Amino acid sequence: MQTKTIKEMQKEVDNHISQYKEGYFSPLSMLARLSEETGELAREINHYYGEKPKKESETEKSLEQEMGDILFVLICFANSLHIDLEEAFDLVMDKFQTRDKNRWTKKTEGDVE
Repeated sequence: MQTKTIKEMQKEVDNHISQYKEGYFSPLSMLARLSEETGELAREINHYYGEKPKKESETEKSLEQEMGDILFVLICFANSLHIDLEEAFDLVMDKFQTRDKNRWTKKTEGDVE
């Protein structure tokens, strides 16, 4: 499978959504969809790592699939608001590397993982 940049993913999603008259959902609907997908991921995490086993009637979903759903909805959300996710990522990384650079304890040589 070919590696894609975020910009390429945003374009691919836009090409997909643009073929439909309905286009992108409203921001509130996008937020609701993102919340739904996050809940589905939480449910799967709870089944894999928590104390709540799946019911026999429930289908198996992968964490990869659930994260992919979140990524798709997030890209739709960003596209609908004309947000460049690569730019957004750079902004947040700058924040973590400047404002929050001393917030956490850094590993030193010899630290055991």
